[in-house]
Amino acid sequence: MASAHFNHRKYQPVEPVTGFTRTWPDRQVTAAPMWASVDLRDGNQALLEPMNVAQKQRLWHLLVKLGIKEIEVGFPSASQPDYDFTRWLIEENQIPDDVRIQVLVQAREELIAKTFEALKGVKQAVIHVYNSTSRVQRERVFGMDREQIKSIAVQGATWVRQYAEQYPETEWTFEYSPESFTSTEVEYAVEVCEAVMDVWQPTPEQRCILNLPTTVEVGPPNHFADQVEYFCQHLSRRDCAIISVHTHNDRGGAVASAELALMAGADRVEGTLLGNGERTGNMDIVTLAINLYSQGIDPQLDLSNPDEIIQTCTECTGLPIHPRHPWIGELVYTAFSGSHQDAIRKSLKQQQTDEHWQVAYLPIDPADLGRDYQAVIRVNSQSGKGGMTFLLERDFGISLPRWMQLELAPVVQSTTEQQGGEIDSQTIHDLLIKHFVQDKTPISLNGYRIERSNAAETLSADISIEGENICIEGDGKGAMAAFINAWQSRTGLSIHVVDYAEHAMGEGSDVAAAAYVQLNIDGQRVGGMAVDADTVSASLKAVVSGLNRSGKVAELSKQTQACSA
Repeated sequence: MASAHFNHRKYQPVEPVTGFTRTWPDRQVTAAPMWASVDLRDGNQALLEPMNVAQKQRLWHLLVKLGIKEIEVGFPSASQPDYDFTRWLIEENQIPDDVRIQVLVQAREELIAKTFEALKGVKQAVIHVYNSTSRVQRERVFGMDREQIKSIAVQGATWVRQYAEQYPETEWTFEYSPESFTSTEVEYAVEVCEAVMDVWQPTPEQRCILNLPTTVEVGPPNHFADQVEYFCQHLSRRDCAIISVHTHNDRGGAVASAELALMAGADRVEGTLLGNGERTGNMDIVTLAINLYSQGIDPQLDLSNPDEIIQTCTECTGLPIHPRHPWIGELVYTAFSGSHQDAIRKSLKQQQTDEHWQVAYLPIDPADLGRDYQAVIRVNSQSGKGGMTFLLERDFGISLPRWMQLELAPVVQSTTEQQGGEIDSQTIHDLLIKHFVQDKTPISLNGYRIERSNAAETLSADISIEGENICIEGDGKGAMAAFINAWQSRTGLSIHVVDYAEHAMGEGSDVAAAAYVQLNIDGQRVGGMAVDADTVSASLKAVVSGLNRSGKVAELSKQTQACSA
């Protein structure tokens, strides 16, 4: 018997969309949409602690680097930090010529005026104006009828056009959203958008954007696709409008809704990199883009280094990523089932470089996203991994992070199979050192000096590369960050820390600390370990071990320079 407090009879299903010819189920997406990131606006306003200026700047640079050409940067009329960030972008020439920023504003004149003020001097921009149109908003929030709500949209569109005329040096694109579109009668949504277009008078050469949001996801993805196709079929000047969608994840269908909307005629998708946003979040751009990639479609975005995306987004937003996150989660390409392992191993053995990807349980090649095959096909040795970890901790005081456990386990298992019996903790320890502690050759760290200030640390290090001494120097928040920045500056390699761990190794020993670092070097994940008298020295030597293990030593600069440490 159902609980009185959990009563499905309180709710009603969405009404089917009628009065149109449904064709989207027979279509296929064949090209990437226009991508629009709302990380800096929708994503930021959903955070418990909104991003500071430095975090916004860092995320901005990532979005540009990935190839996103339209970026909603904030709500400058409602937030002084958003206003200041918009001015920084313009005054410091941070906007590439092929990127246009977008700002959101309500249909109120004083807010629209301040928005245009914030954008003064920008080369091109999207002005995104909106008002809510759903029945529940009309009747229960605003107490207005259809004509009154439509008049708000028309007046907002008029103010946008009038203020844009005062800034003729800027190439403006107008965007309108009937907020809560999914709960709006679809024929009325068309009526309101038509009225807005009457004001803006777009042309096929200078189109406006009509954005259809699932402000709250109230129905299944197929229902949203019906709404989008109805809208596209009934809009009288379809060739004068870019149809955009902005899907939320209340029902867990944001990506599916966006993908089906593309089949239904949408041209453009708004979302955030890892799905951050109000309530359950926005549509995840990374997930949808790799969905398209897995179907042989160029997503027009560079997602080959997801570790950089994860690190930047998590550090800027303070939100973790789930280990089962589609495509890029830590455990996505691991096989715990023996039968899965066997199928993957056999498929990989037959996979040819000149044929389409056909590997059981792996819909795309993990290497495309910087993932390691070793973790894919050998992580199911649960008992061996557990026992190996226990012996190292018990006998040597070594506590391996999980990712290193996964990489060491198949090495231990292979040795066990070769010897045909049990191996002791010393052998396991020797295997660990042999594979992960490579801080002597071809690169070695001879010495270093650290100068500390309030903002950062400056590190100078004496390095030997194949016997030739050089000096490197870098700044960063912490010695390891400064050391990595020094290598990046010296070599041009892209180096990011995926994971780091350190711990003391007991008392009364010459070796007092162990450090473990997993790096992403130019898209390749590689781990390194070191032991030393203190954690700083161990952490720097762990980075050296990672560099030596990466096989990229030949790419390092060997120019010598004087250095004292």
